Amino acid sequence: MTIDKTAIRDAATVIVLRDRYTDPRILMGQRGAKAAFMPNKVVFPGGAVDAGDADIALATRISDFCADRLREDSARDLSHALCVAAIRELWEETGLILGQKGSWSEPPAPDWESFAATGHVPTAEALQFVFRAITPPGRPRRFDARFFLLDADEIATDLDDFSAACEELSHLQWIPLKDVRAFDLPFITEVVLAEIEARVTDRDPPPSVPFFKNYDEASLFMQLYGRIQDR
Repeated sequence: MTIDKTAIRDAATVIVLRDRYTDPRILMGQRGAKAAFMPNKVVFPGGAVDAGDADIALATRISDFCADRLREDSARDLSHALCVAAIRELWEETGLILGQKGSWSEPPAPDWESFAATGHVPTAEALQFVFRAITPPGRPRRFDARFFLLDADEIATDLDDFSAACEELSHLQWIPLKDVRAFDLPFITEVVLAEIEARVTDRDPPPSVPFFKNYDEASLFMQLYGRIQDR
């Protein structure tokens, strides 16, 4: 079967914010020169949702408030799978764990074996959904990316230990928020950073979420407000 590489894939991105009240810094790394998507750019950790992400159990889930906004303008409820993808990508690309000590009730999927071996289970309550953007047409890869803000205090492991990271991102570092625009950033990253700067000391999730909706027919800027569903 031929895979359409320009099809829009759901994705999750994690913005880890450290020392938000004193000297705010964010965790970023550089993509490789040969990467098909955003080569050489300095980016947040993140990536596409895998088929198995929906089946991974979470010890705690994202707030109903954020889950409701994740469901808005979506053909199906991806709130669980997106949170799992965010935690998995953070682990794979940085070696940092968003989780709590515990045992898995079932043997972990291959993508999660190294995570489980640390003695942790994934948790999502600390994730805040803060931004959504679809890659514009004409790019070699297109993603419907949901951006999650995470306070670094919620990480279970050493914030400066990237030894378990894969090689997808190089030069992993905590960049002072005031200095980040000196780096080679994608346009959408700069837009997201403006949102983060505006609420760096606010620990509550935003009441609405900006959404850059770039389809072939039109490009729109929207706000996702959500509507809490009955459970």
